[in-house]
Amino acid sequence: MSENDLHVFGIRHHGPGSARSLGAALIALEPSIVLIEGPSDVDDELLALAAHAAMAPPVALLQYVPDEPHRAHYYPFAIFSPEWVALRYALERKLPVRFIDLPGSHSLAAESKTETDTERLRRDPLQTVAEAAGYADGERWWEHVVEERHDHTGAFDAVREVMTAVREAMGGAEANEQETLHEARREAWMRQAIRAARREGHERIAVVCGAWHVPALLADVTAKSDTEILKGMTKVKVKGTWIPWTPQRLARESGYGAGVTSPGWYAHLWEYGATPDAAISWMTRVGRVLREEGIDASPAQAIDAVRLANTIAALRGRPVPGLPELTESTVAALLNGDTTPLALVRDRLIIGDALGTVPEAAPMVPLQESLARDQKRLRLPPQASEKTLELDLRQPFDRERSVLLHRLSLLGVEWGRTERSTSRGTFKEVWRIAWRPELAMAVIEAGIWGNTVADAAMARAAKLAADATDLPSLAQLLGMLLVADVPEATRLAIGRLDALAAVSSDFSQLCTALPPMARTLRYGDVRDTDRGLLGHVVEGLVARIAAGLPAACASLDDDAATAMFQHLTEVNDALARASDAELLAMWHEALGRLLTLGSIHGLVEGRAARMLLDAGRLAPDEVSRRWSAVLSRGGDPAAGAAWVDGFLRDSGTLLVHDVTLWGILDSWLSALTPEAFDMVLPLLRRTVSTFSAPERRRLGERARSGATSPVVARVDDDSTVFDTERAAAVLPTIARLLGLPQ
Repeated sequence: MSENDLHVFGIRHHGPGSARSLGAALIALEPSIVLIEGPSDVDDELLALAAHAAMAPPVALLQYVPDEPHRAHYYPFAIFSPEWVALRYALERKLPVRFIDLPGSHSLAAESKTETDTERLRRDPLQTVAEAAGYADGERWWEHVVEERHDHTGAFDAVREVMTAVREAMGGAEANEQETLHEARREAWMRQAIRAARREGHERIAVVCGAWHVPALLADVTAKSDTEILKGMTKVKVKGTWIPWTPQRLARESGYGAGVTSPGWYAHLWEYGATPDAAISWMTRVGRVLREEGIDASPAQAIDAVRLANTIAALRGRPVPGLPELTESTVAALLNGDTTPLALVRDRLIIGDALGTVPEAAPMVPLQESLARDQKRLRLPPQASEKTLELDLRQPFDRERSVLLHRLSLLGVEWGRTERSTSRGTFKEVWRIAWRPELAMAVIEAGIWGNTVADAAMARAAKLAADATDLPSLAQLLGMLLVADVPEATRLAIGRLDALAAVSSDFSQLCTALPPMARTLRYGDVRDTDRGLLGHVVEGLVARIAAGLPAACASLDDDAATAMFQHLTEVNDALARASDAELLAMWHEALGRLLTLGSIHGLVEGRAARMLLDAGRLAPDEVSRRWSAVLSRGGDPAAGAAWVDGFLRDSGTLLVHDVTLWGILDSWLSALTPEAFDMVLPLLRRTVSTFSAPERRRLGERARSGATSPVVARVDDDSTVFDTERAAAVLPTIARLLGLPQ
């Protein structure tokens, strides 16, 4: 691994055994300088932060193009990453330490490329070696031959020999010309950095790099050749900082090329080493996780699991139990063969859910600083594990929290998502929040909108409002703006919405735009929202919907009638929630006009009649008359079934309690010809399927028994009277429920 003054340590990224071997080798070597594979344009002050007391891996070094923040590279480090061990070793001893890979200013200027088979091999060449040794999983092979070693002597010499053989076996096979050039430039840049250290007079140079690069860095290549390779590279301006990282983002399944399958397990190995104590402490943690979720996991079971893991390891010729043995013993001794709870163990322990921390001294864009202040002030620290946040919007502190989360959503920083509250009031808001590392990049990207969260949200909202071109999307946006408390952008959005609504002739868009605005009005009292901002816009929308309703409902086919049915339902529900008497009156008047027309689809007319009945604008006698007319023997059976569908869909309560309507429907069905009955049956069956189970059961019992009503009796003059004796029996119970005197 060495050539006189040069000592090249080929490591596996994020391997605790490799890191442990490297730490021992550095202590034995006592190098005068440490060179590490990493972007060489990271300044010394940024590297020095790795030794800060507040720096706790997993963390990542981030480089990005300020003018195009989405162009970025992440360089993650775990506590068990060999590069991190080398960096901390040098900083703690105040030795010169440098990153020596291709600068980010060059690599970020290069065009992105599709990964090829050869590049994947270079990313994890040890997988090829593992397969040659008979292992399907390269990580399990590495764990067996490296992580569980107690004697690290000669480990790096062996890695160098293996990588030399792999590269020679590949011969001249390359992925493509672009990838070949990029790889050659990286290795040329690292060799130039080694030459620079030699010119400075360092006698013991320690180089820490991926195992794949070891043969190339030890190769006899002239400085002139490397200079030629490095010619013609493009360059961009970059900035760098440290950001928190998570074990989930170190996992291979996240898409991270150098990821490992079990970062949490590797962190455990780094802490305890491949010793018997590792199995004991691991099973103790497994038992704790299971008990936290209400799963029985006694200390006695944990002891049995450790003994079983040791037995399995001995049968397999392993010095100590590895993760496979511990997992198998967990299932057998702690879970009684049930593998379902293993998902908990996997998420919390095998992968891990800790979020790293970086010192406040790490460089930040102004928006990051603003967000950090808000997070501290509102006691919302970033956490990788998902957390449920229940906010009472009547409390100023909780309302500020809500506003911050909504503003971040406007900026594309999706820290959390809202969920349906179990409370029936509008003052409760439930969030599920979890901080992911990529959100740090999202905050940097959002920095173009302003230096504080409030200013950035305002500017972003104004741009979204100005770019909106249709009523539904603008109405949805308006709801977001109001809860995010960006008044200037809100006024702009209202102006845009008012202007679009004034010239819109699309009835469907008008109907779709109204419900989100009506929902927004419900928050006025809790969020101190100025309801007057929306009043005239909502009133204008309702007026246009009411005026256009008859024409929009004329001559509809079945599909169009179904869409109109949905629009009527949404508008009616929205106005009912808004609780504005004038708007409701305007809407009900329009529905009344609809019933006077003769060419309306039965589905739409039936729904309009039901809405007016529920609102008290249509008398029950009038409803019975309309039912009789629609379901008369001379009418079209299909049209009658559609009318009944519109009237009863989603609620059969009225049919359960109104014996007159039941009798009309029963008489109509009984009088249908077999052919007509077969035609209308599917539609009626679909209507009844929307009823609740108790409603269907009551109707079925009535149809089977032929009874008219459980609480209504027929008399000789064909009028209906209440059975007062039976009704009186329930009055005491109702009085108790309502808190009234008996």
